[in-house]
Amino acid sequence: MKRRLVVGLVFILAVGLCGGLIWFNFFRDKMITQFFATMQQPAQTVSAAKVEAKTWSPSIGAIGTAKAANGVELAFEIAGIVKEIKFKANQSVREGEVLVQLDDTIERADIQDVQANVKTAESNFERAKTLSTRGYGTEANFDQASALLAAARSRLARLQATIEQKVLKAPFSGVIGIPRIDVGQYLQPGTVIASFQDLSSMKVDFTVPEQRAGEIKLGQEIRVGVTESDLPFKGRVIGKDPRVDPATRLVSVQALIEDNKDGAILPGQFLHVEAILPEQPNVMTLPQTAVIASLYGDYVYTIEQEERAGQQVQVVKQVFVKAGRRRGGALEILSGLNPGQQVAASGQNKLQAGSTVKIDNTIDVTKLDTTKLASGQ
Repeated sequence: MKRRLVVGLVFILAVGLCGGLIWFNFFRDKMITQFFATMQQPAQTVSAAKVEAKTWSPSIGAIGTAKAANGVELAFEIAGIVKEIKFKANQSVREGEVLVQLDDTIERADIQDVQANVKTAESNFERAKTLSTRGYGTEANFDQASALLAAARSRLARLQATIEQKVLKAPFSGVIGIPRIDVGQYLQPGTVIASFQDLSSMKVDFTVPEQRAGEIKLGQEIRVGVTESDLPFKGRVIGKDPRVDPATRLVSVQALIEDNKDGAILPGQFLHVEAILPEQPNVMTLPQTAVIASLYGDYVYTIEQEERAGQQVQVVKQVFVKAGRRRGGALEILSGLNPGQQVAASGQNKLQAGSTVKIDNTIDVTKLDTTKLASGQ
C-alpha cells in the first residue's frame, strides 16, 4: 500500500514538473517577444545641417586649355648652317636679343662688291643727270643710268635682308625652351629652333553648350584653376565665336589671364574654368552629402522633436526633395524643404523613417563650407 502511494506521488511530481517547464517555456517566449516588440532602438549618431537661404553666385563650368598670350615656335625663314647658339634652356630673354646666328660669311663678302657697284651706279647716274640738264646727254642715257642705279640698290637691299634673316632675334620678351638644334647643323627653312613663350599673361580656350552661349559676354569675369575645388586665377572673356560647331554643338570662347603669378599656368595645361554669372538671392542650399538618390527620387532625413515615453527625443522623417544646381559641396534645393529645417548630413545609412538620432557635428568630416556658393551646372 505504501509503495503504491509513493509511486503515485512521484508520478504526480513528475507531471507537475513537466507542466511547469512547458509553461515556463511559453511564458519565456512570450516575454522575449514582448520585450523586443516594445524595446526602443538606440539613438543613432549623425551630423546635421540646416537648410539656409543664401546668395547663390551661379557660373558656367567648362574645361579649358591654356596657351601663352604671346607664344611661338621659333624658326628661320632661310636655310643655313648654325654658327652660334646664344641662349640656354629656360632662359628669360628680352625683345630683340640675338638667339641664334647662322653662317653669313659668303653674304658679308658679297656685300662689299655690291656696295661698290652701287657707288659706281650712283656716279654714272649723277653724270648722266648733269649732262641731260645741260643738254649734252640723251634721255635714253639718263634712263639707263637710273635703271642701273635702281638695280644695284635692289641687290644691296636684298643682300642686307638675307644677312638679317640669318640672325634669329627674340620677337618679344619671354622664356625660351630647350634648344632643338646644334652648332654646325644645316637647317632647312621652317626648322623649329625652340619654343618661345611669354608666361606673364595667358589665354584660355574653352567651350560652352549652345544653350548657354548667350550668357557669355565680352569682359565677363572667369575663374581658372588646375583643380575644380581651387580656382585661384581670375581673368576676363576677350572673344566668343559667332557660330556653333555643328559637330559638337558647342561654342568656342577665349579668356585672358593678365597676371600669371610666377608662371604657375603653363601653355597647353588642362584647366577648370568657371564663367561667373550675376548673383541670385534667397536660394535654399544643403551640403550634397545630405541628399540621398534613389529610384523613386532624391530625399533627405529631416530631424524633428517628438515625445516618446514622456521624453523629448529627436526623430528623423523621410522627405522627398527636388534638387537643382550643384557646385563642389553645395546643392540647391528647389522644393520639399523650408529654410531653418534640420537634416541629417552624414550617417544616413543607419537610418530609417522614425529612427531616433543624436546629433554630433564634431565627427562630421564631410561638413563643407557653403558660405560662398557657385553653380557650374
